[in-house]
Amino acid sequence: MSRNKGNKNSGSKKNAFKSMPKKMKNGGAKGSKPMREKKGGNRKADLLEQVSRFFMNYEGDPVSYKDVARALEISDMSRRQQLIDILLEMVSSGYLVEASHGIYKLNPRNGAVIGKIVAKRGGGAILEPEDGGEEIIINDRNLNKSAVGDKVKVRLFAHRPGKEQEGEVVEVLEHSRETFVGKLQVKEGYAFLLVDNRILGNDIFVPLDKINGGKDNDKAIVRILDWAEKGRNPVGEVIEVLGASGDNNAEMHAILCEYDLPYSYPEEIEKFADQIPDEISAEEIAKRKDMRDVPTFTIDPKDAKDFDDALSFRVLDDGLYEVGVHIADVTHYVKLGEIIEEEAVKRATSIYLVDRTIPMLPERLCNKVCSLRPNEEKLCYSVIFKMDKDAHVKDYEIVHTVINSDRRFTYEDAQQVIETKEGDMKEEILALDDLAKKLREERFKKGAIAFEREEVRFEIDETGKPIDVYFKVSKDANKLIEEFMLLANRTVAEHIGKAKSGEKAKTFVYRIHDNPDPEKLSNLTQFISRFGYKLNITGKNNEVSSAINNLLDKVQGTKEQNLIETIAIRSMAKAIYSIDNVGHYGLAFDYYTHFTSPIRRYPDMMVHRLLDRYAAGQKSADTKTYEELCKHCSDREQVAASAERASIKYKQVEFMKDHLGQVYDGVISGVTEWGIYVELAQNKCEGMIPMRDLDDDYYMFDEKNYCIIGKRTGRKFQLGDEVVVRIARADLDKKQLDYELIEKK
Repeated sequence: MSRNKGNKNSGSKKNAFKSMPKKMKNGGAKGSKPMREKKGGNRKADLLEQVSRFFMNYEGDPVSYKDVARALEISDMSRRQQLIDILLEMVSSGYLVEASHGIYKLNPRNGAVIGKIVAKRGGGAILEPEDGGEEIIINDRNLNKSAVGDKVKVRLFAHRPGKEQEGEVVEVLEHSRETFVGKLQVKEGYAFLLVDNRILGNDIFVPLDKINGGKDNDKAIVRILDWAEKGRNPVGEVIEVLGASGDNNAEMHAILCEYDLPYSYPEEIEKFADQIPDEISAEEIAKRKDMRDVPTFTIDPKDAKDFDDALSFRVLDDGLYEVGVHIADVTHYVKLGEIIEEEAVKRATSIYLVDRTIPMLPERLCNKVCSLRPNEEKLCYSVIFKMDKDAHVKDYEIVHTVINSDRRFTYEDAQQVIETKEGDMKEEILALDDLAKKLREERFKKGAIAFEREEVRFEIDETGKPIDVYFKVSKDANKLIEEFMLLANRTVAEHIGKAKSGEKAKTFVYRIHDNPDPEKLSNLTQFISRFGYKLNITGKNNEVSSAINNLLDKVQGTKEQNLIETIAIRSMAKAIYSIDNVGHYGLAFDYYTHFTSPIRRYPDMMVHRLLDRYAAGQKSADTKTYEELCKHCSDREQVAASAERASIKYKQVEFMKDHLGQVYDGVISGVTEWGIYVELAQNKCEGMIPMRDLDDDYYMFDEKNYCIIGKRTGRKFQLGDEVVVRIARADLDKKQLDYELIEKK
C-alpha cells in the first residue's frame, strides 16, 4: 500500500455491454456507483475488486473475459492481459468456476456472510461474522448505508493471497441505532449534522424546520427519519441540542451519545431512590454478624464518593489474624423487578470519563445509602478470613454484616502510613500491607502476570479544560486493596464453583480470562526480537506467564517499555463474564468472580444474589438467563471502556492544541497503511504522521513487520523507532492529533 493511496471517487460511465441486466452495467451492487481507479494506487487490486463485484451481481449466463472487459470498459491490451491473469487467479482460488474453456461464472459456494460491523478504521470498517470466522474488511464506499453496530449481509470479494478478506454490504438486516451525534452545520436553506466518520460514512441532512433551535457549530443529537434508496444522505431531525462545540459538558455528553450511553439519570428513578430509607432497623442488625466494634477503614481515590469496600483487622486469641473484606450490600436496597434494578441491568456498569462519573445506580444509593462512609452504620456482604502471619487462609465465612468504618483514607494517606510507619490505624494498615505483599508474592509464583501500565490522568480547571497531564502510579496502598479484593473474589468463586463430590456445580457468574492465542504469542515473540528480547512460549501455563513476567521486568525503564507492554496486552484474550468457568489466566486463578464492587458493576450484584440463593438451599439458577446477562455485561463493559478512552483522547487533543508548533521526542506506536502513529515520551499523547506528508519517497506498508519502507530509498519506519515530531494539527471534532516528522533518531 503506497503513501499516496487515496479514496476512490465515483462517477458514471456509459456501458457498452448491452446484453447485461441494467443493474449490472457498472459491475456494481444495486444502487452503487462505478469506481475510477486510484491515481498511483494499486491498479491490480482495484481491478480485482471491480471484477469481484461484477460477478457477485451478474445474473446472466457464464461470460468470457471479453464480456467482462466490455462491461468494465477495458480496452488497453496490458489491462486486458491483467484481467486474464486475475480471472485465472480467481479460478485457482475457487472464487470463480470455469464453466467451459475461457467462460467464467461465480462459484455458487461464495454466498453471503452475515455479521456485525464492530469498528471503523482508516478508510473502512471491520465486520465480525456471526459464524466466528475471520474478520472482513469493508471499504467506506462499500458500506452502503450501514453504520458501526449494524447487522449486515456481506458479499465477499475474491481473496488476495496474504491480504485481508474484503467485501461489500449488500443489505442492512438490523440497524443498531436511529440516533447519531455530531456537529451542526447550518447554512441558508439547509443544514447537515457532521457525523464522526468512525461511526457513519455519511453526514445527515436536516431540513431547517427540524433543527430544533440548533445553531451552526452546535453539538446535537439527530434521529434519522428517512434514507431513501437513491438518496446519498439520510434525512433526520434534531432531537436534542447539547451545546456549543468545544463546551466541556457538550463534548462529554456527545462522547456518551456516540456510544449510546446515558449522561443523566431518569427523574422517576431518582425519585424512587429518594424514598429508600437509610436508617437500619434493630431487626435487620439482629439478622447479621455485628462487626461495628472491629477496627475498620476504607482506602479510595481522593475524589471518590462511592466507597463500596472496607477492610477490618484484629488479632484473635489464638494468634491468628481476622481480616474482613466488607462490601456494600447493594441488593438489600435494590430489589428484583423494581425500576432501579431494571436501570442497573440496562447500564450494567458505571462509566468513568476524564472529568465525571456516570453511575450505574442513583446518586442517593451509590454516594450515600450504600457508600461505606466513616462513622456511619452500614450493611455489608462480607468475606471474613482467618489467616496466619504468612497470609495462609485457615478458614473463612461469607456472611451478611453490619459495620461502622472508623476512618476514610485516600491512597495517598494510606501510602504515607506505610512509608512512615506512623499515623492513624498504623497497626492495622501495616499488618495488612505485610499480608498483602505475601499474597502478591504467592500469586506471582503461581503464574500471575504483572500488567501494570501507566494510566494517563489530567489535571483540569473549573471549566473542564486540561491544564496538565500526569500518570497514575500504583503503590503499596493500591496493591494492599487490590490483593484483598482479589482474595475475596477468588474465595467466593471457589465457594460456589468447587462442587462437592458427586454434585454438579451450580450456575454462577465467573470472571474468566482464557489462555492467549498461540499465534498472537508467536507474533509477540517475533516483534520483541527486534529489540533484542527473547520469549519462551512453550511449556505449561505458569512457565509461559513466568517468561512474560521476566520480559516485562526487563523492559522496565526502557524507551520501548510502553510499546512492548501494549503489544503484550494485545496478545492476551479479553476478560469477560461467563457461566462457563475456564479460569483466569492473567491472575493464575482456577476460579474467579466479581463480588467486591456492586455499586458500580451489575455482575457483582448477580453474584450477591446467587450467594443468597444457594445459602438458602434453593436449586441452581437458570443457565440461559445468566449467560445472556453475562454477555450483556461484557458488551456494556467494552462500550464503557471505549467511551472512557474517547474522553481521554479528546482531552489529550485539547491539551496539545495549546502546544501547536512545539517539538517533542516520541516513539512509533503504530504503523498502518494510512499513517504512522507516534506516542510522545513526555505525556503519552498519541498522534499520527499522515502517509501523504511523507513526501520524500513512495512508502509501502509491510503489515507483517510493523513498518513502512520507501520504495526508492529503502528508508524504514518501524514500530518502536524513536522519532522527533512537531505538533502540526489538533482536530477536536475528530479527536485527532497530526504530527510532522522532524527526524528519525
